[in-house]
Amino acid sequence: MSLDTLDLKSLVRTIPDYPKPGIMFRDITTLIGHADGFRAAIRRLAAPYEGEKIDAVAGIEARGFIVGGAVADRLGCGFIPIRKKGKLPWRAVGQDYQLEYGTDIIEMHEDAVKPGERVLIVDDLIATGGTAEAAVKLIKLVGGEVAGAAFVIDLPELGGVAKLSAHGVRSHALIATGGTA
Repeated sequence: MSLDTLDLKSLVRTIPDYPKPGIMFRDITTLIGHADGFRAAIRRLAAPYEGEKIDAVAGIEARGFIVGGAVADRLGCGFIPIRKKGKLPWRAVGQDYQLEYGTDIIEMHEDAVKPGERVLIVDDLIATGGTAEAAVKLIKLVGGEVAGAAFVIDLPELGGVAKLSAHGVRSHALIATGGTA
């Protein structure tokens, strides 16, 4: 089977009732542990942006680091870690976002993006889009341009891609699936 026809969805494990009852957790560790599956996923995540000017890929903690770093390598650009508050060693800028109950904050180094640079946001999954939306706001805050967003999995009924679209961000996902993340 070629990398172009490999069924990536079959390589994602679904774990019921994790981390709490009623959640169907989509676990990509089985996908990234499968050599051909991982290569196929990275190729497909990067494909819409090949030939475009992408200055950096911003990966959202933690699985976004894995796939984002590989996409950055494929696109020949740098990588920016977007982390939870207090995890970066240098001066950081932050953006809060809504959780189911309350808020949280993600951060990146204040000098990670230069004004006018084009940044691709990458993560393993988009659900409600709160974290990805915060990443968009962070990149724009420091003068960067969001070139797009790419995800391994989209849970379309939760509206995350639509939320990014409202900010003018085009997104793509390799797998659309039902249920909660």
